Amino acid sequence: MAVHARASVAETGQSPYAVRMDIGGHAFVGDESLTAGGGGLGPSPFEMLSAALAECTAMTLRWYANQQGWPVERIEVAVDYSKKVVAGASSPVDAFEKTILIHGVDLTDEQRTRLLNVAAKCPVQRTLESAPLITTLVGVPPDPAA
Repeated sequence: MAVHARASVAETGQSPYAVRMDIGGHAFVGDESLTAGGGGLGPSPFEMLSAALAECTAMTLRWYANQQGWPVERIEVAVDYSKKVVAGASSPVDAFEKTILIHGVDLTDEQRTRLLNVAAKCPVQRTLESAPLITTLVGVPPDPAA
């Protein structure tokens, strides 16, 4: 199955880093926090990345629970991003910490354990754990005189 996603971003001038993001027919404002020199008008890039991981995890768990016919009532996922120095490393690494709440009073311990294992298989997490190919192209703005 081929997956394709496109996001386009353009500066708005509302703050030094404010942008309008157009993603799949939805528009969002992104910005850096006040402490990072932005206007705090929207989520930062790492907040958006954390949200993508949380969203994908919740959707993957919902899909799996539905496939199994398990009584999952609601799924909540929080992702915290930070830079951490791990043992044996000389420089900080990117670290994501997922906290998953699976609501369902009739779920067994085995089902909960299986769901937590499935959470690590969401496509965004797999992408972050891989070495994706990123290609940068230079576009040419339209000629304003044309």
